[in-house]
Amino acid sequence: MARIRVFIVLALAVAAGGTFAFGTYRYMQNAPKSAAVKTPTTKVMVAANDLQIGAELKAEDLRAIDWPDGSVPMGAFTRPDDLVGRGLIQPVVANEVFLPAKLASKEAGAGLPPVIPPGFRALSVRVNDVIGVAGYVLPGTHVDVVATMNPTQQPTDVTSRLVLPNVQVLASGTKIEQDEKNKPIQVSVVTLLVNPDEAEKLTLASTEGKIQLALRNPLDKTAPPTPGIKPPALMGVGTAVRVAAVSRPRVAAPTIPAPAPAPAPTVEIIRGDKRAQEVVAQE
Repeated sequence: MARIRVFIVLALAVAAGGTFAFGTYRYMQNAPKSAAVKTPTTKVMVAANDLQIGAELKAEDLRAIDWPDGSVPMGAFTRPDDLVGRGLIQPVVANEVFLPAKLASKEAGAGLPPVIPPGFRALSVRVNDVIGVAGYVLPGTHVDVVATMNPTQQPTDVTSRLVLPNVQVLASGTKIEQDEKNKPIQVSVVTLLVNPDEAEKLTLASTEGKIQLALRNPLDKTAPPTPGIKPPALMGVGTAVRVAAVSRPRVAAPTIPAPAPAPAPTVEIIRGDKRAQEVVAQE
């Protein structure tokens, strides 16, 4: 009898559970599906591929993507007509949003001219493997310009001096962008970014003398003053010797003590058991 009761209770539990599960399933199937919440978006123009500095934008370089309205970058372009034909003054990677700060104006065109900041000039100088630091003077690097000139045509007046510190290289040959591996480029001409005053100095140095480019770390902003150097100073004669002589510390002469005075003559006087020394007066 007890077994029958247990069996009946178990059967009722299984039936109740099955009925509840079936009812839940039917309810979920018949429940109305809520519509998905759609976020309003705006078409934004991005780069279809990697683009280098100076490139002229074409229709195949652009593509539109949906961007949430609340987070559209300020200045982003929404129409391809606003971008086609404009030049890049900074490189752009694939899927990057086009912004005005990286684009030249429509009238500036493409290539090197729009890359030149206002107030500066692009000046090209002839180089070789030595002047160009074995081809490592690449676009974007910074150099010091050292000039060697002889103003009086006298051998002793040949002077080398750093005339332009921390000058940016705009182009090596016809390339205005480094490759991915920064490999050296053997070119005969490099283009430097200078202001008008520096352009005059660089032109005079390259035409009346010889120039040498010294590659520097672009993070190094120091420009220590240098007086220049001539052959006598380089060899340790002339001015260099006089400067060394002036800067040499003087050694004080040893002090010679004065000789001690000669002792005065004395006599010994004996009085009983006493003795005394008396000085003899001299006339």
